[in-house]
Amino acid sequence: MPSERTFAVTWDYRCPFARNAHEHLLAGLADGASWDIRFVPFFLNQAHVEEGGTPAWDDPAHQPDLLSLAAGVVVRDRFPDIFRAVHRSLFSARHDDAGDLRSREVVASALRRGGADADAVLAEVDAGWPADVIRDEHSRAVDTLDVFGVPTFIAGDQAVFVRLMTRPNDDAALATRTIDRVLDLLENHPEINEFKHTQIGR
Repeated sequence: MPSERTFAVTWDYRCPFARNAHEHLLAGLADGASWDIRFVPFFLNQAHVEEGGTPAWDDPAHQPDLLSLAAGVVVRDRFPDIFRAVHRSLFSARHDDAGDLRSREVVASALRRGGADADAVLAEVDAGWPADVIRDEHSRAVDTLDVFGVPTFIAGDQAVFVRLMTRPNDDAALATRTIDRVLDLLENHPEINEFKHTQIGR
């Protein structure tokens, strides 16, 4: 039995590459992969705020975009037993169903599909503390490791932004191999700073 690998991964439900990576993570975990993962919220709006501008989590104009991420944080921290199902459902609401994650109805439906009490989760979102958690975890990732987007894989003092182009499509073995390959590069090959195909195969 391989030893457990401990790492973190950032997410924002609106990013298709985050969806791909997190589906691999969830499929591997469901199949018993030896991973201890910390799921770290990262608010993409904040990554585009100019220096000296109002932080996105404090700007009323950005609050609708914070909704789904805040709901995910509530489930992660208050209802961890159903986090994986809700996590998948919120990604699916955006990328499979073309739902608008700024809509409370869309987010509530995704929460219920994942097994959550949508009213209870949204009440916690409205209480305000999830936005504080997002601010703290996002800021820590930026300040300590210069994280700039999603999905970023973090192990120890190493962090890499990764774009996986494919979904696991319920192939748990493929999902596990894919994530372990990412971790091998992250942990064992820091000399590789950028490796990007010039054309995308179809």
